[in-house]
Amino acid sequence: MKKLLFAVFALLSALSAYSQYLEAGILVGGANYVGDLSNNSSTIYLKETKLAYGGFVRYNINDLFTARLGVTAGKIAGSDANVNNDQFIRERNLSVRTNILEVALIGEFNVLGYQPNGLYSPFSPYLFAGVAMTSFNPKARYQGNWIALQPLGTEGQGMPGFDSKYSKTTFSIPFGVGVKYALTDKLNIGLELGARATFTDYLDDVSGAYVSYPELLDGNGPLAAALGNRTGEYKGTEPVIVETGTQRGDSAKRDWYFVMGLTVSYNFLDNGLMGSRSRSKGRRGCYD
Repeated sequence: MKKLLFAVFALLSALSAYSQYLEAGILVGGANYVGDLSNNSSTIYLKETKLAYGGFVRYNINDLFTARLGVTAGKIAGSDANVNNDQFIRERNLSVRTNILEVALIGEFNVLGYQPNGLYSPFSPYLFAGVAMTSFNPKARYQGNWIALQPLGTEGQGMPGFDSKYSKTTFSIPFGVGVKYALTDKLNIGLELGARATFTDYLDDVSGAYVSYPELLDGNGPLAAALGNRTGEYKGTEPVIVETGTQRGDSAKRDWYFVMGLTVSYNFLDNGLMGSRSRSKGRRGCYD
């Protein structure tokens, strides 16, 4: 316990020493996705938008450049039932939802320059880009329960002659635009819209080809066979048998997700370098 208290004290001391550069805040908004279950990566369905939220710390290098470390959580979903103009997709009859958890390191460029100090430059659009690690766990609803799909191997993963089961963690590239506004020296609000280009095609558990029902039943079990091909449910028949290798998804396109939200943040400026409007009027360099 003493070691833990010492570590906390050391961290607080370090933050205090550099507090003129720090800003902490929260984001609340929505998340959506584009992938195989959004009309084969061609449509964003606003009805599938789910809650997203997170927290972040910004290190304001100067009025133009900011570094940000953030954690964002949320949910994304997709369904073939949303598609009205493609009978093949409707008969495929797949759907998914997954929680996402993202840890991102991002750089921001404040287009107009941003200085909350004395409200010298209180408004700016900004561009951002960075790197992130995203975890996910696709699930489908079946007989009243939400079933995790990755352990099942719905496209034959884990069977002899097929790929191993995919990772539920992926790198992603976040980028986008936003605007920020300083209400006071210490309080900021903003709006941000960002895309995440992932390095996986399995946010929705759909990527390649069908495995025939009997083969999947024998290799990965009845639940994998039932959720790997759900056309029979759509038609109200017994399981529909298709040959192994028949197209199920589009492995040439990786999945994307999007986060849009409102931000509220607080500037830690209590050391006197930026906290007084009267002392800073006319000063351009609030981070000197």
